Amino acid sequence: MLKLYTYFRSSAAYRVRIALNLKGLAYEAIPVHLLRNGGEQLQERYRAINPAGLVPSLQDGEHILTQSLAILEYLEEAWPGTPLLPAEAVGRARVRALAQTIACEIHPLNNLRVLKYLSGTLKVSEEQKTQWYRHWTEEGLRTLEALLRGAETGTFCHGDAPTIADCCLVPQVFNAQRFDVDVSAYPTVMAIYARCSEIPAIATAHPAQQPDAE
Repeated sequence: MLKLYTYFRSSAAYRVRIALNLKGLAYEAIPVHLLRNGGEQLQERYRAINPAGLVPSLQDGEHILTQSLAILEYLEEAWPGTPLLPAEAVGRARVRALAQTIACEIHPLNNLRVLKYLSGTLKVSEEQKTQWYRHWTEEGLRTLEALLRGAETGTFCHGDAPTIADCCLVPQVFNAQRFDVDVSAYPTVMAIYARCSEIPAIATAHPAQQPDAE
């Protein structure tokens, strides 16, 4: 069985949980608490699995895969049923661009280790840290909203079935709401988020539904 090293509030792990569920793949969730005991992801035991000290990691037999987008691509290639990428090349490129707008442009500036560095090393105030988070999230969502206003957008980010882009959009909106970002300026993003949230496979990937949820 697949093993997913995960943390309930990790956006990157959330993406992979959505993809696994959409593809109907059974997996064992192995929680890695990002805050307890200084961060279990930083301890030697987990770094032996993922030297970067990040979640998620996906173990398939003897193979350990890291980086959420690479894992999503692996799942797509290894289990092509219930595809998460369009059939045509231009559509696949568009979906990857949407996913990377979130995973490469928004998320890296706002993940836990960056926020901890801002407050712990640079000694910025909680208010300044929150401003940092909101600035980069709002800038990224503004771009995403514009990209989603193209004709290729359907019920979901691309067409009328969830793709890798939707796997990335849902966790990012969840986190934006957690940090009280005003998401009313992104109606297309939010409409897609609402439709995704109605799909059982996506709803069961929600942080509140995870065994390590607090």
